[in-house]
This record gives sequence, structure tokens and C-alpha cells, in this order.
Amino acid sequence: MQTLVERLKQKDIRALARAITMVENDHPEKLELLSAVFSERKHAVYVGLTGSPGAGKSSLVNRLVTQIRSEGKTCAVIAVDPTSPFSGGALLGDRVRMNEHFLDDGVFIRSMATRGSLGGLARATKDAVRICDAYGFDVILVETVGVGQSELDIMKIVDTTAVVLTPNSGDVLQIFKAGIMEIADLFVVNKADLPGFGKLKALLKELVMITATEERETPIIKTITTENKGIDKLWGKIKDHHEYLYKTHEGKRKRKMQQELEVYELIREEIWREVKQFIESKRHLEPIKADADPYKLAIDWYARWKKEGGFTDDG
Repeated sequence: MQTLVERLKQKDIRALARAITMVENDHPEKLELLSAVFSERKHAVYVGLTGSPGAGKSSLVNRLVTQIRSEGKTCAVIAVDPTSPFSGGALLGDRVRMNEHFLDDGVFIRSMATRGSLGGLARATKDAVRICDAYGFDVILVETVGVGQSELDIMKIVDTTAVVLTPNSGDVLQIFKAGIMEIADLFVVNKADLPGFGKLKALLKELVMITATEERETPIIKTITTENKGIDKLWGKIKDHHEYLYKTHEGKRKRKMQQELEVYELIREEIWREVKQFIESKRHLEPIKADADPYKLAIDWYARWKKEGGFTDDG
């Protein structure tokens, strides 16, 4: 494990890919690896792009990578795709839209599956971001699945969340019902050459006026990826927000919240792993039937785990 971390520090791309594979596969020594990696983090700029499917997030990321590289900065892209509930597989098709960067040593692209994570991010995605930071990338872009209100996981890891919208997204009022709008540090109206841009921008301005604080007002950026328009302004606003976070108490507050949420999540995962292993090892437990009472089974199995495999009365 120590050798792998040393190779990461030396910018060995194979070690980077290997480390991410280990966290994806839930390797027994995963937490040891991540603990070692955490101490090596370089504090890269973390940027999340989220929004409805079809908003053009992948094309936007592709253009953004080009903009970042034009400034000589290195960039990692973690593109998350939904997992099939039937086969367990994922298309991982976002890489197709970013093929122009494949031969660039300053760009690393990794597609990952959600593996059933409701928040649009797999647990392994967060770990992959940490590993890419330890490797030494200047900017890490996370493109999420785009599943509406359950997309809120993105705010738990990135510094800046860009919510990508399009003028032809249907009933624009529906957009404002989703909690996803409340996590936006930036609004990006992509495909802005389509009809309906003015109406959507006006609605966004109303929302921004309601949520604005004395320190900051959420920017609205117009982009047309097919014509490479607005990408430089988007990158500029991302840098402005990053600077804002580290010049105010907001950045420290956000990091503290993220660390707290991550600790709780890791504990939940470890407990669930133990409970699941216990249940699977007890073949005599009542099997789950189609008409089974899930509440009773959950109470019974959890009580059995606490008594036989988990907590004890003497601690």
C-alpha cells in the first residue's frame, strides 16, 4: 500500500488508475489507502457539473477542459454514469465526447458507474476525487448523472457546483421545485441559442434575487458549446467562486460540513457491511418472501446482529 502511495506522489499514471480501481472494487485495504492519500492532498479546485440529462454537460466539460489546459493547468475528469438495475453495467459513454483529450498527458478521464447510488455519485467517486488530488491535478471536474432532486450528493465533495440548464427543458417552473436549484454556486444556461432562453434567464434572475446574500449573488452564465461561446466566462466565474471561498468564512464552513457528512457516511457504510455479512452468514434466518413484512424483518435482523455479531451489553 505504501508503495502505491509513493508511486502516486511520483505521478505514476498506472498507480493512479490502480488506486481508483481499488476503491471501486471496495478493496479490504481501501480505508488505509485513502487515509494515506488524504494526507498527500494538494487542494485542487473541485468543480461539479450537474443538471438534467440532455443538458449538454459532457460537451460543456469537454470545452472546459480545453479552456483549463490553455492556461497550462492539469485536469482530471470523473464522469459518472447510471448503473443498470438489471445487469449492473453502465454505458460509460461520456468519454466518447472527450476523445480529443485522450492523448493529452495533462488530462485524466475516468468514467465511473453510480452502482445504485441515489445521489448521482458513487461512494467511489468521492474517493477517486481525493486520489486525483493527491496525484497533483490542478483542477478536478466531476460530471454527475443528472437525475433531478437526488443529485444533491455533489455538494458534499466539490467546492463549486455548476447547475446546467437548457431553454428547452420543458416546464421551467418544475425546475424550481427541485432541491438541485438550492445547491447552485453557478447557473449555466447551455444551448442558449435555442428558443426560450430569455424566459429561462428571467426566471433565474428572479431566483437569484431571492437567494442573494450581501456577500454574493449567484452568477448566470450563457454558453453555446457547439460554437465554444461562454466557456472562458464560465471558467472565470469558477475561479472567482474559488477565490471567494478561501477569502471568506464560507469556504471553511463548507469544508467542515463536508468532512462531517463524510465521516457519518463512512461509519454507515462500515456498519452496513458488517450487518450484511452477518445476515448472509446466518442461513437459518427467515428468507425474504414476496409478502414479507419488511419492518418486522429489519427490526428482528438488526436486533440479532447487535446481540450476536455487533454490539454487546458490555460494550
